[in-house]
Amino acid sequence: MARTHIHGFPRIGAHRELKFAQESFWRGESDDAYLRGVAKELRARHWEQQRAAKLDFVTVGDFAYYDQMLNLTALLGALPERFEFEPAALSLAQYYELARGNKAQPALEMTKWFDTNYHYLVPELGPETTFNGGVEWFFDEVDEALALNHTVKPVLIGPITYLWLSKSHVAGFDRLSLLPRLVIRYMRILETLQQRGIEWVQLDEPALCLDLEGEWLEAFAAVYEVLGASDVKILLATYFDTAADHAPLVAKLPVHGVHIDLVRAPQQLDVWHRALPVDRVLSAGVIDGRNIWRADLGKIVGSLQQFHAERGDRLWIAPSCSLLHVPISLAAEKRLDADLKSWLAFATEKLDEIGTIALALRDPAAAAPALAAAANALDARRSSRAVQNVLVQRKVAAVTDAMASRKSPFKDRSRVQRHSLKLPLLPTTTIGSFPQTPAIRQARAAYKRGELRALDYLERMRAETASVLRKQEELGLDVLVHGEVERNDLVEFFAEKLWGYALTENGWVQNYGAQCVKPPIIYGDIYRPEPMIVDAACYAQSLTDRLIKGVLTGPVTMLEWSFVRDDQPRSTTALQLALVMRDEVNDLEKAGIRIIQIDEPAFREGLPLRKSDWAVYLDWAARAFRISSSGVSDATQIHTHMCYSEFNDILPSIAALDADVITIETSRSSMELLDGFGAFSYPNGIGPGVYDTHSPRVPSVETMQRLLERACEVIPAERLWVNPDCGLKTRAWPETEAALSNMILAAKALRQKIEAERSSAVELV
Repeated sequence: MARTHIHGFPRIGAHRELKFAQESFWRGESDDAYLRGVAKELRARHWEQQRAAKLDFVTVGDFAYYDQMLNLTALLGALPERFEFEPAALSLAQYYELARGNKAQPALEMTKWFDTNYHYLVPELGPETTFNGGVEWFFDEVDEALALNHTVKPVLIGPITYLWLSKSHVAGFDRLSLLPRLVIRYMRILETLQQRGIEWVQLDEPALCLDLEGEWLEAFAAVYEVLGASDVKILLATYFDTAADHAPLVAKLPVHGVHIDLVRAPQQLDVWHRALPVDRVLSAGVIDGRNIWRADLGKIVGSLQQFHAERGDRLWIAPSCSLLHVPISLAAEKRLDADLKSWLAFATEKLDEIGTIALALRDPAAAAPALAAAANALDARRSSRAVQNVLVQRKVAAVTDAMASRKSPFKDRSRVQRHSLKLPLLPTTTIGSFPQTPAIRQARAAYKRGELRALDYLERMRAETASVLRKQEELGLDVLVHGEVERNDLVEFFAEKLWGYALTENGWVQNYGAQCVKPPIIYGDIYRPEPMIVDAACYAQSLTDRLIKGVLTGPVTMLEWSFVRDDQPRSTTALQLALVMRDEVNDLEKAGIRIIQIDEPAFREGLPLRKSDWAVYLDWAARAFRISSSGVSDATQIHTHMCYSEFNDILPSIAALDADVITIETSRSSMELLDGFGAFSYPNGIGPGVYDTHSPRVPSVETMQRLLERACEVIPAERLWVNPDCGLKTRAWPETEAALSNMILAAKALRQKIEAERSSAVELV
């Protein structure tokens, strides 16, 4: 019979227990024994859920206090030397310093995990890196699961993917030169697992779904010839795209099985079935690990019957990837529309779907009721009148190419804007959000519970807005924001004002560390019944003589950070969102808001993993942004914000957005990302973030001035803005004010220096 397993389960807990325990630890309100206790309880609960769903294995190694890449770095002992930590004695406090920084050292760089909204911490490797071993937490968790009488399948990120995702700050250093040392450490890990009686271990190699070439591909043979000699059976796992072009290579490796993603790339099943000998395991990722729609179980079973007949228990049933990317359970959703809820499956429900597929392959009659229930839900969704909106479809049909272009090129617009806005050299601003204090969160919660009247809630939010504006004026920022005090999330806030979206109560997903988001669900055509932020922006502008920047979330980010309907092309949904935001941008301009920021932090995230698929995505994604931003006059300045992604390989498409100003994350990489913009001769304004808002560390004036001077070497000062990396929602006020004060002092110092140099040059002439 087909065997069942998963790659990983959401680790935050049904009620975000891990998040709250982490934050308590960071505040010094609890010790590491308490945090470890919460973590142990969560692991036990999640393993029991897997056993209750009758999976053949429980997965161990998917838990992390912050991030699985950081966990592996700690296990390998590959800590950056600059922290001066002893790898084998790493404490939880030190672990978090690697993730969040400390007074002496900035945090490890953070970026997106392939094309997801999950962020991982980038390993820092160099010629002196050793893999002599670190903490034993991974093995402790294996022992925990064994003690609970589970059949354990440990999971680790594979060595090639680990090296591929790492970075070195040593010029010219080849990370692959570390491979022999790394393989030795992996062999010791496998030996330790074998001593515990582990039969199978899963090594995740999603790098196989990228455009790997030359030495990187050749490295697979060298690595797995060694690892394959272990007495532990290896399941090599790929996901997020097809790896079919590498099937002949992988089939020759001495691994005992391969996992493939049949949600993203269903066409690869036949290729892998033919390539892999029948004595190897083929793990079929048929349940979507990244979206929340109920699966077509009958169709899946039909597609697997032939392969099950030939492979028997060497056909495994699994999600496409880790369930980390979806919420834990629908059981906590008490307010969702009953029809919509019947169309969904969160992580817990996906465990049941996996079991149903295996049961249907073994005993079709026993699985018939579950298959019928799934079919009925799919039929109800397809025929629902809630999904279609004729008004939206007419607007989409009326879109013209002219709607995707500004009236004048940037060179002409910038002259108009300089005259109109009268901003100084190196203008200072923030990305949009300011600290969400306990008072703000408590008021929002009381309002949602019906304990606070709408007018009272509005008055409280306006008072908070006024306070935020006063602080910005006192600090001396040039362009202010209203602080987004009323916004729970940059996507959810807008989603709750739009038709075609549904919101969950407890659909939390980990973004990074303790940061969780609650992605809304796009179930139908998107329609804006009324303006969304115009009143708030106008109120803020009425309180100050300085420029207020209106801040919206862009169409691509609204798409990527939602659970998107799968019954029409994503490009169509993006266009619907673009038209919604276009109307909002136009209304902001009419109301007198002269700077409008359309955030697109997810723009690169939507990029397909294979370069051959990039052009199609980049075309419709850039067009969606331009449609949202191009209805305004030349005098209105359009900004966009992008963070924690590598952009250098898609700079032509970033330029094609034609935003007047782009703000990006660059502080953790010491302005490294900006070099690409300079080499490309990026033509428009740019604000490279000068400090990391995801860390409590407050950089000095001198540190930020050095970063700005570095930026001036790449981008002319006339086109530079000064800002943090990202929003300030998760920070506290003391560190926020201290960091912004230093940022403004750094900008003023450099401004005076430049002006003095220019004045001296004029006098010499």
